[in-house]
Parts: sequence; structure tokens; C-alpha cells
Amino acid sequence: MRMTLRWYGPGYDTVTLEQIRQIPGVRGVVTTLYQKQAGELWTESEIRELKRIVEEAGLEISAIESVNISDDIKTGAGRREEHIENYIGTLENLGKAGIRVVCYNFMPVFDWTRTELARIRPDGSTVLAYNQDTVDRLDPDHMKESVEAMSGGFVMPGWEPERLDRLQELFRKYRDIDEEKLFQNLIYFLRAIGPVCERYDIRMGIHPDDPAWPIFGLPRIVTGREQIERLLKAVDRPYNGLTLCTGSLGSKQQQGEILDIIEAARGRIPFAHVRNLKFNSPRDFEEAAHLSSDGSMDLYLIMRKLYESGFDGIIRPDHGRMIWGEKAMPGYGLYDRALGACYLEGLWEAIAKDRQG
Repeated sequence: MRMTLRWYGPGYDTVTLEQIRQIPGVRGVVTTLYQKQAGELWTESEIRELKRIVEEAGLEISAIESVNISDDIKTGAGRREEHIENYIGTLENLGKAGIRVVCYNFMPVFDWTRTELARIRPDGSTVLAYNQDTVDRLDPDHMKESVEAMSGGFVMPGWEPERLDRLQELFRKYRDIDEEKLFQNLIYFLRAIGPVCERYDIRMGIHPDDPAWPIFGLPRIVTGREQIERLLKAVDRPYNGLTLCTGSLGSKQQQGEILDIIEAARGRIPFAHVRNLKFNSPRDFEEAAHLSSDGSMDLYLIMRKLYESGFDGIIRPDHGRMIWGEKAMPGYGLYDRALGACYLEGLWEAIAKDRQG
């Protein structure tokens, strides 16, 4: 297991590489070229420069999150073939740079959905939160204004202004796309990138849908064990893997299914996002500290299952609380994620020593 932290790159992140390097056990970052649009080619020079910046700070690029998938690829229309060729070229350039893990998602229109980005918890911290009743009342055409008002001036991943300005157009693109069509378009994409992934030993980890059910009538195809098993079998190659996200999969309040998924995807999980959720009702949840007792999920059981499955991939603490007066991208401050990394490292060390006698 290799502990990492997500870092958005120069000019996009309030957290510095120097600060990340001081977190015990963290030796790498999961990063991206944040300014690149879905469908664009990542050049060798851009990747080399990003790698240089990270390595000069004494860290490594452990994974890329994300090389975003264009809506033309997801819908199987428009410039799909051009965008797939650009994606293949990007993977080749990442492979040449020695980067072997890529996280991506196949969610239509909205990469993730929250109704609050700074809900105040009893301890005074603020967290991302979701309420289904609020979503049911929302007009998706107004999501742009809603997210911008809550983001504190930060550009939120998956909610980039360039995409939000095209919401009506995007909804039209998906008008005739159901779950089966979306699934088949994903398989088409995975088969197309297979040769370059195998040439450079790149492992693709698809991120589950967040939350794990349809939003605004849009299809979702990575929400639970049955769908994940179908996907892994449809392209039964090592490069086709899962980014295990305990928060996304845990949104259905079925921790037992997460443990089952870890077992079912044994050997096919190159990357894990581990975080805790607190459920106030079946229709309302909020992020919590990583400590199991602070939320509704038992992270000890999840980490133990990962260890028992032989997991040897990359892991990162996921969304953190905003604590101690920090001003940062919601969910991605330094302090609480650093606490989360240390907590997860402690769990892993204890589990490993217990198993080794």
C-alpha cells in the first residue's frame, strides 16, 4: 500500500508540495493537468513539466486523477473517434513518463453532486453534504449558480465553468442515452485504449458514481457490485480496474457491499479513495472525519478487507473537513486530510502487525 494525497497542481491548489511531503507516510501525489479540457491531448512536454515540479519537491506522481472522458465519448457521438485517439496519445505520453495508474469516471454531465459544500457540523468544522429532498427541488439549469455560490471562489473538479455553461446542450446529448447505451459506450472506449494500456502496463481505475443512484434522470452505471462485476468481466484484462471509493459506494448505506466489492474485484483495484460518511437519514448524508467513530462507516473493516485481499496499490484519504480556520477548496484542505492519512496509515500498520503475529 502506498499512501498519497490529491494535489491539483500549480496555481490551482492552496496546499503545497512542501506541506504534503511533511505528512508522515505520504511519498506521492495524485495529480492532473487541471487546465486541460476533456478530449484534449496531453503532450509529453506538459507531462514532463508536471513531473519535474513534483519530483523536485521530493515526491512522485503516483497516479493521475483524472484524464477526463469527453461527453462525445460517453454518448458515442460527435468527435468520439478524435477524442479517443487523443486519449490514447495521452496514455502513451503518460506511459513514457513512467506513470502507470489513471483514475477516470463515466458519469454523465455531473461528475459528482452535493447540495452543500460547507455544512457546519457540531464541532464547528464544515463539510460537503447531500440531501435528496433538496436535489428533488433543484432545477439542474441552475446548478452552475448554486455551485459557484458555494465554492468560495475555487473551481471545483467536475464543475468547471466551461462545462457548466453548456448544461442544456449536455442534457440534450444524453436525451437518448440509457444505462445500456452508456455501458456499451464505456466498453467501446476500454477496448480502444487496451493496446496502449497493455504496452505501458497502465492500469485504469474507474471511479464509482457519486452518489450511487441516478441524478436528474441521467443514467448511472457504476453504482454497486453487480454493475462492477459486469464491467470487469466485459473487458477481462488487468488494465480494466476499479478505483474503490468508499464514500461513493457507501452513499447507499451498504458497507457490507463495499467489503463484497473488494473481494469480487480482488487484483483489479489499483487505487482506493477512503473516506467516512455520516448518515442523518436515508436521504441525507455528510462527510465526516476519517475516524470510524465520527461517522457511520467502519474504516477499520474496510482497511482490513483491503489488506486481506492483497491490495498493494495506491490509497489516499478522500474529502476532509475544513478545520482550524483553513481556507481551501471545499473538501480538499490540508489539515483534515493529513489527519486522515495518518489514521489510515495507523490502521494499516496495526492490521499488518496483527496478521504477521
